[in-house]
Amino acid sequence: MTTAPSSAALHGDREVLDVILDRLAGGTAPGARQDDHRVALVIGGGGMRGAYVAGMLRALDRAGLVPAFDEVYGASSGGFSGAAFLTGAAAACAASYPEDLSTDVFINMRRLGSGRPVVALDHLVHDVLGSRKPLAWHELGRTPAPLRVVATDATDLTAHTLEGMETVADWECALRASASIPLLAGPPVSYGGRRWVDGSVAEPLAMARALRGGATHVLVLLCRGADDLHHDADAGLSLWAKALDRLVPGLGTVAQGSRRYGADLRLVTDAAHPDRGPGHLAAIGPVRSAGMGSLCVDPARVAEAVRIGDESADAALVAAAV
Repeated sequence: MTTAPSSAALHGDREVLDVILDRLAGGTAPGARQDDHRVALVIGGGGMRGAYVAGMLRALDRAGLVPAFDEVYGASSGGFSGAAFLTGAAAACAASYPEDLSTDVFINMRRLGSGRPVVALDHLVHDVLGSRKPLAWHELGRTPAPLRVVATDATDLTAHTLEGMETVADWECALRASASIPLLAGPPVSYGGRRWVDGSVAEPLAMARALRGGATHVLVLLCRGADDLHHDADAGLSLWAKALDRLVPGLGTVAQGSRRYGADLRLVTDAAHPDRGPGHLAAIGPVRSAGMGSLCVDPARVAEAVRIGDESADAALVAAAV
């Protein structure tokens, strides 16, 4: 196994990007490969921190790398970003963060006392992705690389990949299900006879899921840099977060995302991790912090996060090409 290039943006195994860049050079696409690899892209959620990832996806798209992936996994905001990436709207998705989502129409803490969700998914689905920066919803399910939407069963807080999406309404429902959090972004969403909440609750990053599904190489996009991770990756959830989860499924877990991201990153960097197996894992993370949280609506900070994400992906690709 090769070591990662000397880039603060790239963690894990350089071979992942080597395969991706080889595919770019060969001009191959899903279903017509010149190698025996299966390459998955895993996109984490994180609310407005997803601006970092949106910038990374814009850079990957600009580099012509969409056809290099065989499947894309997304949870929460990562599901929406993955949908944009696969349908050719990565640049529009990146622009939507400072232009359309950095507003109290989308996120407003004052709504907490009114019984309405703090995060207005209706605004995202209907206003932003419906008219301002339209998503090609009808193409989902038909893209060369499929989108795997991860959501959490509200009953037992286990993660699952949603299936059976055929219509635009199905895809809207599935992506809502993957992003819903009671009190924060709306009640559990019913789909396929079960009730779902944010996929990040049970599975912040679907790396192990991708490996179990047959991926040989996995590239993970992180919405948290080293400065935003908990100092103790083994700390687990605090008592208050566990108690909050019992009252409002998933809310406490999401609130402590910095702890869980640190543990997930260990799967990338530890080649002997028991959940790793023979697969190759690499992650691109922000090279620096924009100083924003998951509910930030400061357009300047959010725009900076997009720029940092773009810069981080570019740096990782340049380092891998050396």
